[in-house]
Amino acid sequence: MRTASYVIFWAVIAMVVIALITLPISLQAHLIAGAIVVGAMMVLKFLRPYGVWRLIALGLGTAIVLRYVYWRTTSTLPPVNQLEDFIPGLIVYLAELYNIGMLGLSLFVVAMPLPKRKTPPIDLANAPTVDVFVPTYNEEPEMLATTLAAALAMDYPAGRLNIFLLDDGGTDEKCNADDFAAASAARERRATLTKLCEGLGVTYLTRERNLSAKAGNLNNGIANSQGELIVVFDADHAPARSFLTETIGYFGQDPKLFLVQTPHFFINPDPLERNLQTFRSMPSENEMFYGIIQRGLDKWDASFFCGSAAVLRRTALETTNGFSGRSITEDAETAITLHATGWHSVYVDKPLIAGLQPATFTSFIGQRSRWAQGMMQILMFHRPMFKRGLSLPQRLCYSSSALFWLFPFARLTFLVAPLFYLFFGLEIFTASGAEFIAYVLSYMVVNLMMQNYLYGRYRWPWISELYEFIQSVYLLPAVVSVLINPTKPTFKVTAKNESLETRRVSELGRPFFIIFAVLSLGVVATYWRMLTEPYNADITLVVGLWNILNLLMAGCALGVVSERPEGRGARRFAVKRRGEITIDGRKARIVTENVSVDGIAVRVMSKEFDKLPVGSTGEITVETTIDMPRSALPVRVRRLAPDDKGLLLGCSYEPAEPVHNRIIADLAFSDAENWSRFQKARRHNPGVIYGTLRFLRLAIFQTSRGLSYLFGLYRLSRSTTRPGAAE
Repeated sequence: MRTASYVIFWAVIAMVVIALITLPISLQAHLIAGAIVVGAMMVLKFLRPYGVWRLIALGLGTAIVLRYVYWRTTSTLPPVNQLEDFIPGLIVYLAELYNIGMLGLSLFVVAMPLPKRKTPPIDLANAPTVDVFVPTYNEEPEMLATTLAAALAMDYPAGRLNIFLLDDGGTDEKCNADDFAAASAARERRATLTKLCEGLGVTYLTRERNLSAKAGNLNNGIANSQGELIVVFDADHAPARSFLTETIGYFGQDPKLFLVQTPHFFINPDPLERNLQTFRSMPSENEMFYGIIQRGLDKWDASFFCGSAAVLRRTALETTNGFSGRSITEDAETAITLHATGWHSVYVDKPLIAGLQPATFTSFIGQRSRWAQGMMQILMFHRPMFKRGLSLPQRLCYSSSALFWLFPFARLTFLVAPLFYLFFGLEIFTASGAEFIAYVLSYMVVNLMMQNYLYGRYRWPWISELYEFIQSVYLLPAVVSVLINPTKPTFKVTAKNESLETRRVSELGRPFFIIFAVLSLGVVATYWRMLTEPYNADITLVVGLWNILNLLMAGCALGVVSERPEGRGARRFAVKRRGEITIDGRKARIVTENVSVDGIAVRVMSKEFDKLPVGSTGEITVETTIDMPRSALPVRVRRLAPDDKGLLLGCSYEPAEPVHNRIIADLAFSDAENWSRFQKARRHNPGVIYGTLRFLRLAIFQTSRGLSYLFGLYRLSRSTTRPGAAE
């Protein structure tokens, strides 16, 4: 009886919702209804943003979105017999349905994300053995030394932890290659890394051939190790001391747990953050995924392996013959395979590693292209919505994660859609100006409000659209190539630890300047149509505003591809340690101010160093949090900055032996709370109105900056090619 009552209840609710969505009302009434919904969502946002009230607000917004879908479907599509209007009109309609479908999946995943978990204790007497894998291909030894040293410093019972460097850059295949220079470089790399590993006390491991890229490298590690649990860190992902104590305990709670995933926290800005200068004031792009989406996936037992910063159970991996290597995103593919066989996952929402993002726009696009192609392969190979063994929520979650990467189709459709009317007069959207305002405006505002409800502190208004726009130009052909030939993509390592020394326009920047020019012509076409077709002024104005919004997005993209020199200050975090500095036989007490993987700033407690020459070398001895012999760290003075508190020295490290790398790792990565504090300082919700105004200001400024870069480079090229310029 109770089941029948629930069915009747939800059937009645569904009928009421359908009736409200399809109820014919005037444009004025719809505008009023939309305004009431927006007002109610705003009030609930201020008074009751959590729990059932959050669901009520999202439900109100969903009703407006569904009314918009009903109107678009029944009233706005061009006649089928006018193919020149109908075909592009249908493409725009399908792009909108895709966006609305993804919004629906997002509501399911993150409407009520799982709260942060409480860390379970570890039974130290029976702590499982742990093997740490650091896969590498072409990363520099200095970077690897830091990551390995940080891994060695993790808190865990003695004798239960083993570290492995998995080197795919020094395989037998590479060392014996026909290319003499490449073979020589591979042999030198193998010798260098072998010596590094011996000095640190970790195991160097390579293999015969480079088969199955990263997945094959990890599987070789499994074949040559025995630990009950396997931890994976990318070459540039240095863990905090507490990484294992925050994660291992979960495996004692669930014998069917195969994965504990933690967020990827980055100490440097991506190209968008660096070039727009938002790194310290706005949440990073990945925080929407790691701060909200992974928690939502975790609620449905669908949080997945992200390639690094994770702990996996060996027995689970053995049931699937190790890490999956069919797609180029071996991490997500491994997770969906194990979830489908009844294994579980856990997500720990706390930054426990610090890594590096691609610094250049080119590397950024290369990384995202690999992600997009890999998820398309999973979509085609595994068909998440129909994969046997997954629960319905898991199917929806994996489908959402894979289908997201189809956004280039929708994003570029919305980019060119207004130009069909402005340039060619095609009516791909049959509606009056008043209908546009009543339906489209209310839909856009409600959509922004819903996005703000879902991701407020983790993603500001219009920023996701900007990220998608700047990726779409290059991701579209990458995605299409996979859809045509799913086995074509190959794994390419993302460049790490890059640096930019001068201002320049990215080599991938040209399409954005062309797009900006075409959209600018669209503004001219808007003005011309307003003059020559005053009877269509309302439609022209609405479409022209749509084009101007695209122009602002394109202008902001000009700033993204206009690369600024990278400052190392972005990678520094405040660390307070007491110690001593010795230079030219003179000693003084110090307190560290901030540190990075490259250098350290120290406050000197002595006036004898006030006139110290820049370039002086010396040693710093500081307190450490790890059990190791007290040792001095060689440094070189790069900067002197006297202030009212005394003398501040900026020093670079000059490590000469493995113990120095352990000191650097302890200074830079021991305390995960530094990263949590940094994230919290950026996480605040500006709201839809202020966020929109902020984006408009950002877009206008970045447009002028991008154009100034372009014209500056043009003048420079003209001056260098002018006769006599080189004399």
